[in-house]
Amino acid sequence: MKIVYPEDYSSASIQGLLDAAGSEVIFLGDPRVKIEAGPRMFDRMGQVVREAGGGWVYADATDHPRIDYQSGSIRDGFDFGPVVGVSVRAARQAGIDKGWKWGGLYDLRLRISEKHAVVRIPEPLYRASMIDGRPTGEKQFDYVDPRNRDYQNEMERVATAHLKRIGAWLPPHFKKVPAAAETFPVKASVIIPVRNRERTILDAVQSALAQNADFAFNVIVVDNHSTDRTTEILRGIGDSRFKHVVPERRELGIGGCWNEAIYSADCGQYAVQLDSDDLYVNEGVLRRMVAELEAGPYAMAIGSYTMVDFSLREIPPGLIDHREWSRENGRNNALRINGLGAPRAFNTSVLRRIGFPNVSYGEDYAVALRVSRDYEIARVYESVYLCRRWEGNSDSALPRAVANRYDLYKDWLRTIEIQARMRG
Repeated sequence: MKIVYPEDYSSASIQGLLDAAGSEVIFLGDPRVKIEAGPRMFDRMGQVVREAGGGWVYADATDHPRIDYQSGSIRDGFDFGPVVGVSVRAARQAGIDKGWKWGGLYDLRLRISEKHAVVRIPEPLYRASMIDGRPTGEKQFDYVDPRNRDYQNEMERVATAHLKRIGAWLPPHFKKVPAAAETFPVKASVIIPVRNRERTILDAVQSALAQNADFAFNVIVVDNHSTDRTTEILRGIGDSRFKHVVPERRELGIGGCWNEAIYSADCGQYAVQLDSDDLYVNEGVLRRMVAELEAGPYAMAIGSYTMVDFSLREIPPGLIDHREWSRENGRNNALRINGLGAPRAFNTSVLRRIGFPNVSYGEDYAVALRVSRDYEIARVYESVYLCRRWEGNSDSALPRAVANRYDLYKDWLRTIEIQARMRG
């Protein structure tokens, strides 16, 4: 047994390797990585292919555990590691579309997953050098880098074809946003969940209160039992538009804090997000986001943001505008990527029917997927938001166990959403 290394991941390269395969399992390796196979790696992966009926098998590496594959694990960046075992019989049955420049292996994997198991072996079967040593906070923006646009467009086409084959693709037909049955004290609320952000919370609140709008609005800060000076700082803000909420419960995540705000009597007709360490770019952002919601009317609108350091100096990759989004296919491509952008603004009546999951990562993605299933989402492509990257960010440099937990949860969200779309 040996590992074979594709020249690239085009349809032609992957098909050539399958045509030349002389065994029941072919082991495909990443040519950028040095792989030290353990004494039973080939036997163990081949055994699982045979006994589990697997079409695609991958394993943990020494000091690098991975996560289980789900039907929602359709993102092209899923971490299988630098070596996978592929059933030659399953691969030949599945086939590959011709003409993919980068997506041949991705297309093959999705096609195999439609009829065969994709199996993780939770055992360290090999050692490998690191492919990409950048922190998670840097790698997560690769898919919105304009230099990768052609690649991402091809990945979107591969994923869309898969969703169509399994009956989870949605055409660009949207429900109308229902009229609100309830009354609201103000037209809009800026929602800021916070815990222990004494260095940034005042900047965020002042950015929200400085908004210049021709309608009534308030700022609701949900202070999740901060243990630093955050609560003291918030108590010193003397503005009638400012609402300082301290939940009774102590086990709330960011999503739970959002629920405290949107279901409160103070929440406005529209709820607009602002993270506790970020800022709006100017005094017209709230007005801009509300106007976008009302233009449709839309159930949700998403802006664009600029990455900055703690001192608000722009840093790479700069503007994050999610121009991969399209009205025709955005809500399908949303199942392939890990986020939809910021700031997020919602029709509160619609949002109250959905609610946020009580977690602190992926809560916004969960809501956006659910909204997109029924309603059209508006986009604002100019930067309206400054997103600080600093050592206090929740996703700036995640430990492996945390990154795995977050990825597993987002894959689960996609799994549930795909199942719901298949059910119609």
